[in-house]
Amino acid sequence: METSIRYGGDSKALRIHAKEKFPVDSSTFLQVHGELDTKYGAPSYLSAMIRHFYPDLSASLGVGLLYDRHEKLRYCVRGKKAFSVTPNGLVEFNIKGRCDVDKEFRERKSRGAAEFSWGILNFRKGQDIRLKVGYEVLDKVPYLQIRENNWTLNVDANGKWNVRYDL
Repeated sequence: METSIRYGGDSKALRIHAKEKFPVDSSTFLQVHGELDTKYGAPSYLSAMIRHFYPDLSASLGVGLLYDRHEKLRYCVRGKKAFSVTPNGLVEFNIKGRCDVDKEFRERKSRGAAEFSWGILNFRKGQDIRLKVGYEVLDKVPYLQIRENNWTLNVDANGKWNVRYDL
């Protein structure tokens, strides 16, 4: 099980996140994850999604359900495609999209992004770094992610930020 502690500038509360992947076959798994908001002492997010990877295409597709404390139950479809920029695969160009709809199929929320990802192995001894620079297409917001081993910092041009520590 993957667990992390998360904090964002907009929430003012520490969240505990857990994710587990259950294999269905060699390219498909059931991904279940949830988040406990320590301010309320209750789950703020729960999700179950079937994800299928297409290794020959460097792509993935997922379909599932999610429950958010604010928006209740929603259906979700998401996809991602990676294009290797360098022969060693450490620099990639990614496109990704997601569409969530409410249980009555009336309200839809879509997101799409294009990003460059650069993995720097052994930046210092025992320290790997990943830099992502991207653009959220529908909201028209550039963003940046810096990941160093267990720490991740996300920021965007609107001033939103969050920090994650993987346990």
